[in-house]
Amino acid sequence: MQSEPAGGGIREPSTPEGQAGLTVLLRDPGGALVALDFDGTLAPIVPDPMDARAHPGAPAALRRLSGRIGTLAVITGRPAAVAVELGGLGDVPGIVVLGHYGVERWESGVLSAPATPPGLAKARAELPTVLAAAGAHPGTWIEDKGRSLAVHTRRADDPDGALALIRAPLTALAERTGLVEEPGRMVIELRPPGMDKGAALTNLVAERRSRAVLFCGDDLGDLAAFRTVRELRSAGIAGVTVCSGSAEVTALAEAADLVVDGPDGVVALLGAIAVALGG
Repeated sequence: MQSEPAGGGIREPSTPEGQAGLTVLLRDPGGALVALDFDGTLAPIVPDPMDARAHPGAPAALRRLSGRIGTLAVITGRPAAVAVELGGLGDVPGIVVLGHYGVERWESGVLSAPATPPGLAKARAELPTVLAAAGAHPGTWIEDKGRSLAVHTRRADDPDGALALIRAPLTALAERTGLVEEPGRMVIELRPPGMDKGAALTNLVAERRSRAVLFCGDDLGDLAAFRTVRELRSAGIAGVTVCSGSAEVTALAEAADLVVDGPDGVVALLGAIAVALGG
């Protein structure tokens, strides 16, 4: 059971480490980094990812924090420019958007990214044949993100069964093409190795010399960032992990210092932090 601190309006983390991390963040906001996932965290999950939009209160909550928190960031599996557009993030001063798990960076209207590895083109060419050979269920579909390929089953009659059916063939495809798998909520994504949300968070903390970090996510791909927060705490950097809770993913909630009620709860938390910082 997580309690409300007296007069603060911010739900208190359930762990001593999380409580300490939040305390340092509020005491030294200029030295803090607040980073959030996009889908399922700032935006509700929808059947078609391109229909996703940020929670109506998310852009305003982020703008209230901008200038009060040292670094405000979104770390997402989406292309950075897509997250900026769908989330209305271009109107948030100073925000850093790391797309494709940190491979891309959008900041102040400028997008930077390395070249796409050749294995991705090979996987793109083979993927329809692989799914057909596996007998993929109707409703299984491919989202081509440019730098990664996501296979969704949320539209299938049996999403879990459809996902289980294609898991082994996608694992084999990833191995043949030098890619890695990223499991998620009714989706398996194939992407280049060498970067995940944990590495992206580590790099940003080091770049900004952050003294406290809060990371909020909702899915299995966010576990790497949660691990990074724990590692940073061992190195003397205060941290708190927040799960945007759902019935579909429980592993992240079990690892979190604080669980909130989906994007509604995330927006409420951001607003409460802004209020506590005078916003």
